[in-house]
Amino acid sequence: MHVLLVEHDRDVAASLRRVLARHGYDLTWVRTGKAALDLPAVDVPAVDMVLLTLELPDLDGLDVCRELRARSDVPLILISGRADATEKITVLELGADDYFAKPFVMRELIARMRALHRRHSGWLSVSEGAVRDTRTSGERITFDQHARRVFLDGAEVPLRPKEFALLTFLTERSGMLMPREAIMAAVWDRSRSASTKTVDVHVSALRRKFGQAVTIECVRGIGFRLLLRPSPRSVPDRQDTQTGPHPRPGHAPM
Repeated sequence: MHVLLVEHDRDVAASLRRVLARHGYDLTWVRTGKAALDLPAVDVPAVDMVLLTLELPDLDGLDVCRELRARSDVPLILISGRADATEKITVLELGADDYFAKPFVMRELIARMRALHRRHSGWLSVSEGAVRDTRTSGERITFDQHARRVFLDGAEVPLRPKEFALLTFLTERSGMLMPREAIMAAVWDRSRSASTKTVDVHVSALRRKFGQAVTIECVRGIGFRLLLRPSPRSVPDRQDTQTGPHPRPGHAPM
């Protein structure tokens, strides 16, 4: 796997380079946000993952994160020297897949990278089982798991990686009430102690994008339940449920 490291600190970069090399990763290292954005490889599959520090000498790391996410769905992990809960929520809302505060444990970083890569490369279900190409009731929503695409009434709905993962997770458990902690653990690899506010942000985004095709209910203090709406074409006409002939408008019954 090829990793792009955007880190201004030489010592941190050298340490990451040694650890990643031991685990079989190839690394490209740049020290500035501009250098990262100037790399053509960021826009193509040549880069499998990005490790981006927020403290850069030239650009705001949040702006670099925003630009990278606008260009690509490449897995993106943010690293910060500040343990700020508000900042963590902000970077997740911008589309980052994970967040680490310095200093961090290298083994945990490698484990998170592997889990993130598994989800993006094969788009397995969050329970690590194979995801089927799924057509929902009424055929309104279709998942192409291998291409990471979702279609509503035949038209593609652009989704960010976490939105796709969250929708897949809830759809596979349609009708079930899923606790916030279970959603965070499955989609974001978070423990119970982690903030779950980011779930609300992504649920709101799915509600906006899918409208009446899905209902995502919030049960206060517990979690969320997704309900699928059938296509209007699959709902029988009221006249079809009655017996006997029906007069057409402007015609008297025979």
